[in-house]
Amino acid sequence: MSGILACSVRLRSALVVLSATVLTVPSASVAAQSVAEGRAALRSGDYAAAESTLRGVIRRDAEALEARRLLVETLLRTGAYGDAAEVAREGGPALAGSLGRALQAAGDLGGAEAAFVVGVRANGPYALTTRADLAELLFRTGRIDEAMEAFDAFIDIYNGAGGSLRADELVAVGRAVRYLGRRDPALFQDALRAFDEAAAAAPEWAEPPVWMAELFLEKYQSPQAKTELERALTLEPNHPTALLLQARALEFDGSPGARAAAEGALATNENFVEAQAFLAQLDLTSEGLDAARRRAEAALELNPASLEALTALAAAHYLAGDLDQFAAVRRRALAINPRYAELDATVARMAEQTRRYAQAAERAAAAVALDSAAWTAWGVLGMNQLRTGRIDDGRASLDRAFAGDPYNPWFKNNLDLLDTFDRFETIRTEHFLLFVHGSEAELLTPFLSDVAEEAYDSLAARYGAEPPLPIRIELFPSHADFSVRTMGEVGLGALGVSFGSVLIMDSPAARERGQYNWASTLWHELAHAFHLGLTDHRVPRWFSEGLAVHEQRRGREGWGHQPGFPFLMALQEGRLKKVSELNDGFMRPDYPQQVIFSYYQASLVFEILESRHGFGVVRDMLAGYRAGKTTEQLFDEVVGTPLDDFDEEFDEWIRDRFAGPLRGVTQIAEAPPAQAGLAAMEEHVRSHPGDLVARLRLGALLVREDRYDDARPHLDQVLRTFPNYGGPDSPYWYLSRLHAAQGDTVRAAAALARLNSLNETNYGALLEEATLAEVLGRTERASWALERAMQIYPYDLDVHRRLADIQESLGDLPGAVRSRAAVVALGPADRAEALYQLARTHFAAGDIAAARSTVLQALEVAPNYEAALELLLDLRAGTDVDAYFEPEAP
Repeated sequence: MSGILACSVRLRSALVVLSATVLTVPSASVAAQSVAEGRAALRSGDYAAAESTLRGVIRRDAEALEARRLLVETLLRTGAYGDAAEVAREGGPALAGSLGRALQAAGDLGGAEAAFVVGVRANGPYALTTRADLAELLFRTGRIDEAMEAFDAFIDIYNGAGGSLRADELVAVGRAVRYLGRRDPALFQDALRAFDEAAAAAPEWAEPPVWMAELFLEKYQSPQAKTELERALTLEPNHPTALLLQARALEFDGSPGARAAAEGALATNENFVEAQAFLAQLDLTSEGLDAARRRAEAALELNPASLEALTALAAAHYLAGDLDQFAAVRRRALAINPRYAELDATVARMAEQTRRYAQAAERAAAAVALDSAAWTAWGVLGMNQLRTGRIDDGRASLDRAFAGDPYNPWFKNNLDLLDTFDRFETIRTEHFLLFVHGSEAELLTPFLSDVAEEAYDSLAARYGAEPPLPIRIELFPSHADFSVRTMGEVGLGALGVSFGSVLIMDSPAARERGQYNWASTLWHELAHAFHLGLTDHRVPRWFSEGLAVHEQRRGREGWGHQPGFPFLMALQEGRLKKVSELNDGFMRPDYPQQVIFSYYQASLVFEILESRHGFGVVRDMLAGYRAGKTTEQLFDEVVGTPLDDFDEEFDEWIRDRFAGPLRGVTQIAEAPPAQAGLAAMEEHVRSHPGDLVARLRLGALLVREDRYDDARPHLDQVLRTFPNYGGPDSPYWYLSRLHAAQGDTVRAAAALARLNSLNETNYGALLEEATLAEVLGRTERASWALERAMQIYPYDLDVHRRLADIQESLGDLPGAVRSRAAVVALGPADRAEALYQLARTHFAAGDIAAARSTVLQALEVAPNYEAALELLLDLRAGTDVDAYFEPEAP
C-alpha cells in the first residue's frame, strides 16, 4: 500500500509540475499572440479592436510594457490623451517617452519635457525615438541651437550603427536629420533615405510613408507625397496624421476635397488640434473669419499650447483688422516659442491669399526678424515685395530664400524671370508706369497708355477717389512669364492680375489671336486697383471680381464675361453658388468651370444693386469693407436686405431673366454625335424641336452646306429664345454668312454688329464687319470695328494701314498718327515709306517737330526718296498744312 501510495504521490507531483509547465508556457505564448494581434489591429486602423485587445493583455499582466506602449499609441491616435498619459505613467521610466507624447498632445509642454528627459536617461528600447521627441520639443519652444546640437548627434548614431537600427529608430533618425536640412539642404535627401530604409524594414507600418509624405510636401513634391500617403492609408486607412497630410496635399494642389480629408482625420480623433487649426486656415482663405476664430478657440480649449491653433487665431484677428487681439495672441505664441516665425509667416500667407500684399510683406519681415533661417518667410517677403513694386528689395529677399531652400521652384522661377527684366522698357504716363518688353514697347505703348488713361479717368470719376499712384502695369509676351510673375509657377489660367497698384497682364503676343482682349482685361484689372485701394485690400474676392466685370461692360459694349449654354445648364441644374457663397466659387470651386460662371454671376449682383439702389450703394459697401464690416452686415445695413433673403431674390431674378433660354437647354434626348452627320441631326430636331443647342448645331451645319433657307428658321428660333448669345458659335455669325451669301449686305452687317456687341474677342467678325461697313459707306463704323480688332491682335501691319487710311478720311488725326506709328513699329518691308506716311500724318496733325524728325528718319533709310524730300522742304518752308494734306470727305 505504502509503495503504491508513494508512487501515487510521485505521480501526482509530476502531474503538478507538468500542469504548471503546460499552463505557464501557453500563457506567455497567448500574451505574445495577443500583443501581436493588438499591434496588427492598430496598424490596420482598427483602433477599437486594438484598444480592447491590448487592455486585455495588460489586465492579465500589468508589466506587459510592449502592450502598454502600443495601447498608448492607440489612444493617441484616437485623441484619448488623458487615458494615454495614465496608461503610460503606470509603465514607469520605460514608457516615459510615451508619457511625454501624451502630455505634449494635451498641451503640457513642461511635463512632456520632463518625461522625455526621464525617457532618454532610462535608455530603454525606444530611447532613440524619445531623444528625437525631446529635440523637437526644444526646437518648438525656441531653443533652436540646443535642438540642432541634439539633432546633429543622430548622424553619428546612424553612421555608427552599421545597418542595425530598427524601423522605429530609422524614423527617429529621419526626423532629426530633416531639421538639420534647414542648415544644409542636402541633408533632406539623407532624411528621406532614413525614412525609406524604415519603410523597407517594416513594410506593414504606416509611419515611415507618413513621414516621407510630410517631407515631400514640405519640399513642394505633392505627387510624391500623395504616393506615400496612398501607401500609408492602404495600410492604416484611419491614420489621422495621414488624412491631415492628404488634406494639405489637396490644398497645396488647389484640388477639392481638402476639407473632407481633414474632417476625416477628426472623425478618428476629435481632439486632433492640428486638423482643427488646418480647417480654421481653410475658413480664412474663404474669408470666413468668424468661423476660423471659433474653430481656433475651440482647439485651444483642447491644447492651450498649440502653436498651430494660436497661429490660426492670430490670423483670424489680423484679417478681421483686430490688431490688438492679434498682438495679444502673438505674445502668447512667443511666450511658448520666442523664435516662432511660423505665426507671422502664416499670417503673411493668409494676407497674401486675401490680397493684402503690403501687409503680407510686413508680417513676413517680422517672421525673418525672429528666425533668420525661416526660408519660406524670406520667400513670402520677396514675392510680396515684387507684388508691391519693390523689385530690387524683392530680388534680394528671394536670393536669400533660395540660398537656404534651393528646392523651392517658386523662388527659382521668380529669380530667373527677374534676370530678364533688363529686356523691358519702363514708360511713364500721367498715372502709370508701363513695363513693356523691348520687342513690342514701341508698338504697344501708345495703345496701352490711351486705354489706361481713359479707364483711369472714368473710374476715378465714378468712385470719387484714386488708388495709390503711380500704377505699374507689366505686360509679358510669354504667358509662362506672366504666370511666374503672378504666382511663381506656370499654369495660371488668368489673363491679368491686380496686386493693387501693380497690374500684371499677358501682352497680346502671349495668346492666340481671338483668345484675348487686352484692353478689356486692362480695364478689369484697373478696376481692381480702385476696389483694393478704396477698401485697404479688404474687399472679398467675389465682390471685387463681380464689380470689375460690371465695370468692363460699362467701359465698352460687349466687354466682360457673357452667358453661354454651359452657364445656363449650370443654372438649370442648381450648380451655381448662392450669392452668400460666391467667394467659394472663386477660392474653392466645386468644378473647373465654376470660377468662370462665378465671374458672370457676381457681375449680375451689381447689375441688380446699381439698377435698384444706384451706384452710391456700391461705394458705401466698399467703405464698409474698409471699416472691417462683413458682407452680411453690409447687406443688412447698406442694401437693406438680409443676405439670406437676397440669395432667394437673386435666384428668382436670374431664373426669370433666363427663363426662355433655360427652357431651350432642357435636354429632351441625347443628340447625335457630330460624326453622325447632317441627316441624323435633322431627324433629331424634327423629333425634339425644343432642343435649342441641337437646333443651333443643325443651323450651323446647314449654312456650311449652303442650305440657307433651311438653316434660317433654326437660327432665328435660337435667337428668339436666347437673343444675347454671342459665343463663337453664335447664330449671329452664321446669319451673317447666310445674308452675305444671299447678297444682303445690310443684314449681314447688322448680324455682325450685334455679334460684336456681345463678344470681345471675335477678331474675324470685327474685320468682316469693317469690310461690310466700308461697302455700305459707314466709315465711322468701319473705324470702330478695326479699333476693336486692335484690342485683340495689334500685330497685323495691313490692318493698321487700313485703319490709318480710314481715320485720316474721318479727320481723326491722332488716331491716324497712332496707326501709322504702329506700322513703323511692326517693321514693314518698305520702312522709308512707312516713316514718310507717319511724318505726313504728323504734319497734318500740326506736330511739326515730330513730322521733321520722322521724315529725316525716312531719308536716313532712303536718302533720295523724292516725296520725303519734298515734305522736308515744305516743313522748312512752313507750307500750310491744308495746302499739303486734304483729308477725304467722310
